[in-house]
Amino acid sequence: MELTSAGGLKRLSEGDFQRLSAFIQQELGIKMPPAKKALLESRLQKRLRALGCKTFAEYCDTLFGPGGMARELVFMLDLVTTNKTDFFRESHHFDLLIQSILPALVRESGRRVSLWSAGCSTGEEPYTLSMVLSEFASSHPGLGFDFDIMATDISTRVLEMACKGIYKEERLAPVPEGFRRRYFLRSRDRSSGLVRVAPEVRERVRFSRLNLMEDEFPIESPLDIIFCRNVIIYFSKETQERLMWKFCSYLKPGGYLFLGHSETLSGLGLPLKKVAASVYMKC
Repeated sequence: MELTSAGGLKRLSEGDFQRLSAFIQQELGIKMPPAKKALLESRLQKRLRALGCKTFAEYCDTLFGPGGMARELVFMLDLVTTNKTDFFRESHHFDLLIQSILPALVRESGRRVSLWSAGCSTGEEPYTLSMVLSEFASSHPGLGFDFDIMATDISTRVLEMACKGIYKEERLAPVPEGFRRRYFLRSRDRSSGLVRVAPEVRERVRFSRLNLMEDEFPIESPLDIIFCRNVIIYFSKETQERLMWKFCSYLKPGGYLFLGHSETLSGLGLPLKKVAASVYMKC
C-alpha cells in the first residue's frame, strides 16, 4: 500500500524505517532511533523522486535488491550524513596547536608532522589546518618544519566540493583578516561572491573517501595528530569505543586526538590522557 501525506509526500512505514535504520547503523555507525524517522523520511524524499520510486518499500527493494548496493549506496549515504562544518570551528584548538602542541611535537618527534582530518566534510577543517601550519612554518623558518594532511569523508558529494576549495565569501567570516588576504583568491567575477583556497594551501591536503566503520584504514605510517570533531556524537557508545581504539592504534605515542566540544571519552579506558578540553594525548 502506498502511504502519502496530505501534501503528496511519500511516507516511511515503520517496517521500512526499521530496515533502513538497522542498515545505516551497521554501515555508518550512525544512530538512527525512532525519533529520527521523520528526518530520514525527509532526506530520502528527493532520492525517491529521482529514481521514480512510488513508495519507500520500492526504494528498499532497489537498495537491498540485486546490484542495489553498487548503484545506490553512495547516493543514500550522501543524503543521510550530516556535514556541518566551518573554517576555524572551535578556534581554541588551533591556538593550542600553534602555541603548545606543534612546538612540542617538533622538539620531540622531528620536523615533519602528519595529520588526519577524519570526517572532513566540505574541507573547511583540513584547509584551516593547512593555513595554520603554513603560518607556523613561516614564523619558524629555522626549524625546517613540514607537514602533510590526509582528509577523509564517507560522502563523495562533500569530497567533490572539498577538492575544489571554492566557497561563498560569507563562509570566511570566522577566518582572520590576514589569513583571508594570504590564503584565498577572489573570483574574477566579483558578482559571484565566491572565493577559492590558494593553491599552496590546497596542495597540502590529500582528500579521499573513507568509511570509519571499516576494519582497517589505509594508513601506512603512524600519525602525529588526528582531528575527528563532531563526528562520533552520531555514533553509539560501542561504535565510539571501537573507533577510538582504532585511532589510538594509528597515533604515535605522544600524538594527539582532537574531538568536538560535546564529545567525551569518559569511561572508555583508552590509552589517552586529557591535556585540554576535548584534546587528548596518547600515553
